Amino acid sequence: LRTHQWCFILFNILLFHVLLFGADFLEEYFLRSFPLSYTDAKTLEIRERAEKLDLNLLRANLSSTISSSATCSHQEVFLLVLVCSSPANRSRRDAIRQTWGNVTDISGYTILTLFVLGKPASATIQLEINEESQKHRDIIEGSFMDSPQTQTQKVVMSVEWAVAFCPHARYTLKADEDLFVGIPSLAGYLLSLTQLEDIYMGRVVHQATPDRDPRSPGFVPIHHFAEDFYPDYCQGSAFVMSQDVARKVYVASKEVASKEVPPDVFVGMCAKKAGVTPTHSSRFSGGKHISYNRCCYRFIFTSSNLQEDELLKDWEETSTGKECSL
Repeated sequence: LRTHQWCFILFNILLFHVLLFGADFLEEYFLRSFPLSYTDAKTLEIRERAEKLDLNLLRANLSSTISSSATCSHQEVFLLVLVCSSPANRSRRDAIRQTWGNVTDISGYTILTLFVLGKPASATIQLEINEESQKHRDIIEGSFMDSPQTQTQKVVMSVEWAVAFCPHARYTLKADEDLFVGIPSLAGYLLSLTQLEDIYMGRVVHQATPDRDPRSPGFVPIHHFAEDFYPDYCQGSAFVMSQDVARKVYVASKEVASKEVPPDVFVGMCAKKAGVTPTHSSRFSGGKHISYNRCCYRFIFTSSNLQEDELLKDWEETSTGKECSL
């Protein structure tokens, strides 16, 4: 009887650890998309055009539509972080500057964090942004009005700016402003990669359906997107692209007719057109908020929906103190 009891206890302990540590691996396995074929002529053309992109012409075209106090064209940047921010949300930008956005170096590799905005409706806020831009030199501002309807345009502008004005950045992280980002853990993971091209990584959304409810703010009519399912894409709160993927997405964005879809879906559509397969990592939280734990926050890449006071406290605790065990 005692032997059976011990066997039962050991079995439950083993089962608990399999479920705890195996869930992420199973999730990544089942959400792994099949590699796309490069035999399609249009895909091959997009990839070739991306490789031969004329950056001088691109910069000239963008100079009239993008205002930026930030520069990095001659820098060897390992990870460029582009935070999509609301123009009026300076306090959040300041909180990021004091926390994870203040990390500029990991093991000798440069990290650069910048903020991407559209135009505010208020002239007063515009003056404040001008002052903020001159002070911190980390603002990229488009000529369009910042609104829920222009978020796809903002993400496309982010990709365009990264390609045109930061061509030596090895990776680009697109991030929302409500995130905690574990820069050390993300940079450490990227440094461990052996495949250096076609990196489009985040929390992959599989077979999402368009919102067909006309009363919904996210309504997508059939004439904007006719298929039943979106292609696989990385959830938009945070995803990473290698420099070659940013170029391919930029080139493909000119070929994708429907821009009236959510911004993360649009990037996924461009990636598919360019023959790039999204890679899933459960260390990205997607739109979820992960309950704070110091060691957990040292391991994950992102957690969403953090208040500013939470962000300051959590970053201070995770940046100091003893190391975490496995």
